Amino acid sequence: MLNPPETSQTGRALTTVLVIVAVLILQVSVANRLPLPGGVQPDLVLLAVVALALVFGSMTGMVTGFLAGLAADIIPPADHTIGRYALVYCLIGYLCGIASAEMDRQTVVPFFAVAAGALAGTVLYAVTGMILGDPRAQWDTVSSMVPLQVGYDVVASPFVVWAVLRVTRRYERGERSRGDLSVPAARYRAMSGRGGGL
Repeated sequence: MLNPPETSQTGRALTTVLVIVAVLILQVSVANRLPLPGGVQPDLVLLAVVALALVFGSMTGMVTGFLAGLAADIIPPADHTIGRYALVYCLIGYLCGIASAEMDRQTVVPFFAVAAGALAGTVLYAVTGMILGDPRAQWDTVSSMVPLQVGYDVVASPFVVWAVLRVTRRYERGERSRGDLSVPAARYRAMSGRGGGL
């Protein structure tokens, strides 16, 4: 089979960048301002990184996670050690990208995978805070905030996953339509070969 054209790689990168920029804007302007109980908000950037990793694989998940995390580290209100989000999102993007090979996108499995990625990312972020001596990352605070954070992420995950799958499906539709042209031709050749042998 022929390699996909270079424009598909450019389209994939452009789609990924647009998704991350949109989610960063939503995180800063909407999610961070929500007056939710417990003083925590859903992490839309983490959810988008997980969803993109599930769609595009581990390498894209890792690179996207690192760049999105670095952007989240420096966009105000950045009140933590720079690099924590980059590390956490990079690792979560890589792990979710590895899991994407075993996943069927047409089922509800991606929604559960995003919820698991949100849990792992929240716990990993809390652990890095404890290691770096963040005063807000004390065990009492973390044990009460992590369940709330994961709960909010799980509630927000269907919307983020749906949006990411919708955007990437629209992008992949062009690839499928180009790729599907070769399938009937291959079947036709196989059938005509059988027909000629009879």
